[in-house]
Amino acid sequence: MTTTLTYIKAWQKALKAEIQHLKKEGSTRYLMLNGRLLSKENAYIYFFDTPSSIKVPVGSIVRIEWGKKLTDGRILSSEGKNLIIEVKENLGPILSESYLLYDPWELLDQLFQRLEDMKENKRKRGRIKKLMDPSMPAKHPADNIKSNVHELILRSKYNPVTFVWGPPGTGKTYTLARVVANKYVKDARVLVLSHSNQAVDVLMAEVSLFVENKGHLREGDLLRYGSQAGEAIQNRPFLTASHLIEKHHTNLAENKKALLEERRFIKLDLSKSYSKSDSNRLLEIEKKLTAILEKVRQKELEFLKEAKIVGTTLAKAASDPAIYEKEFDLVVLDEASMAYVPQAAFAVSLAKRAIICGDFKQIPPIAAARHPLVSEWLREDIFYQSGVSEWVKEGKLHPHLFLLKEQRRMHPDISSFTNRFIYHSLVGDHRSVQKSRLEISERMPFKDSASILLDTSGAGSYCMKDRVSNSRINVWHLLLSVQLIHEAYFGGMKSIGYVTPYRAQAMLLEQLLDELLSTVVHEADIIAATVHRFQGSERDMMIFDTVDSYPQDRAGMLLTGKESDRLLNVAITRTKGKFIHLCDYGFVRNQVYQNKTWRKLAEHQRTGGKAVGPSEVGTWIKNQHPSLQWMHARKLERVKADIDGAAKTITVSLPKGRSLSEEWIDILNRRGKGVMLTLLAEERADGLRAENQTSELLPFPFIIIDNQLIWLGLPVEANVRALPPFIAARAESKLLVNVLLSYING
Repeated sequence: MTTTLTYIKAWQKALKAEIQHLKKEGSTRYLMLNGRLLSKENAYIYFFDTPSSIKVPVGSIVRIEWGKKLTDGRILSSEGKNLIIEVKENLGPILSESYLLYDPWELLDQLFQRLEDMKENKRKRGRIKKLMDPSMPAKHPADNIKSNVHELILRSKYNPVTFVWGPPGTGKTYTLARVVANKYVKDARVLVLSHSNQAVDVLMAEVSLFVENKGHLREGDLLRYGSQAGEAIQNRPFLTASHLIEKHHTNLAENKKALLEERRFIKLDLSKSYSKSDSNRLLEIEKKLTAILEKVRQKELEFLKEAKIVGTTLAKAASDPAIYEKEFDLVVLDEASMAYVPQAAFAVSLAKRAIICGDFKQIPPIAAARHPLVSEWLREDIFYQSGVSEWVKEGKLHPHLFLLKEQRRMHPDISSFTNRFIYHSLVGDHRSVQKSRLEISERMPFKDSASILLDTSGAGSYCMKDRVSNSRINVWHLLLSVQLIHEAYFGGMKSIGYVTPYRAQAMLLEQLLDELLSTVVHEADIIAATVHRFQGSERDMMIFDTVDSYPQDRAGMLLTGKESDRLLNVAITRTKGKFIHLCDYGFVRNQVYQNKTWRKLAEHQRTGGKAVGPSEVGTWIKNQHPSLQWMHARKLERVKADIDGAAKTITVSLPKGRSLSEEWIDILNRRGKGVMLTLLAEERADGLRAENQTSELLPFPFIIIDNQLIWLGLPVEANVRALPPFIAARAESKLLVNVLLSYING
């Protein structure tokens, strides 16, 4: 049997490998402009402007890159679009352009130190042993259990470790909050932890709301310790130390506010023009502010000492002795399936009892280093490494695993897939969920349908690889997604998510929305992102764009690899009432094995849901966008008018092996005088008057007019894999034009 010390040593080696990787290769680069030397007494202090706000914690260790040189530094101030950084060497009086390199590896180093401390602490090692080997018998009474909350209260009272499996929409936050509230009423000290600030905020807000409604809340007993930027906490400000300081130490709060305001104005002046007096004043304010913040810190520690329920992040807990040197009665680790195993072990070491809550069917922890110990301990969650999830594969629940069995988030037509294929029929629907989600499913697009497969088979071969990242892009899917969001918004949908496995596609869709649907984006809650960003959130409607299609010869690993089940599960379960799966079903059928979850999803929707093909595009589009229209590709009146109206340039692109028909040669030759034609094709077209020709090709045909209007899918004769009735898209999008031309022009 593996000893706890053996575990700790392995975790430290894994953390060290990840730290070394981040130091050498993993740093995120941020552009900095107009660097000015403020002071060279004792240390070199520089002031920088940044194009956008950079959220790097004060005190963080960073590197500065200018030209081919690198030096270490430390963040003194990070506010708005300005940074003040202390560096070890003189970089010169002015740096017109430089880069900030940062990755929070020091947070992992602090976790490494906490593990080192545990080697000498027998009590903490004993708690970790029970986490890693939960073979002890369950001691809680199983008779007369009244509810999920009651059972979890009993489990956490009698057992050292309780694992809570909380599939999406099963009331995880509700259940945990009421258990914590119960412990509070019984005067227990509880530590609430998660890897993300958002999860801590939401759970602490829910706890406070329940305690307040019961009339038990006393000021200062519940404390959200650390960052409090989230909306959930902004609505419950009394949970924060800053609120308590404003109320009980008014002068201190006012002095801090005045100094911050003065600093902000001086930074604005420095951003416009350098002044020695402003520079000196800024340094004086920084010194005063440091003294004030230390006083604030001492008051926060006093509040922390008195609090009964404390909520903070795993990173903060591992770096702050005010947390890791304390002893709690219960620790609740939320979203544990996204935490590193050594983080879960650290959390358990802080309290007599532990609740470990998460969903091992969702996205696992993320680590960058290629090292066997990193793969073993930083890319697998605690449910797997403790052996708890293995029981589920055998159709059983571990004695210390508590499953929340009823989901209340998704319309049953959506959850029918995940309930069966992801959760093996262990999870069902609450009786109220169909009625509560009916209003959403009744809306456009696809009125009265909750789960839709929007099949792009036969539209053409539109999938290509991003030139820089090798991520995948599907331009046909991009325009369809814009149309879906446009339809949804005008159908009354205000909570919309677009999710895809591919970062390049997500970024382009986000930019297209800003270009074509800027009003909609500002008026509705719309997010376009990769799957990782959506974990822990929900939307009324979700578009899942799988991107993969021809001419790619195989499906991407994100959709078919080891972790693809978890990724697909998150993508599906974010939605409440309408789930649209944008997918080339023909590609899936031909390129994806039958046992893969992606293919199961597509076939499940075809047989039990609603499948909509390209030929039906005219039936579900009710609101044509002025800058995006869908047309029959054989009806050429509109494209002829656009070509006749061209003022400067026309670009025609043909895939490999395709050529122009005589009809198209005639149409293009009729363009106006002085309009330059560029043909992108393997061979010249006999009879075509073209000023330029190149053989840089893309896999689908398109026509670009005056570098601002694009026709996708024309000429139709050149559209590989397109099937009747042929469809073309007309888009007024400089963004899309520039993207496609960048592939051609290099």
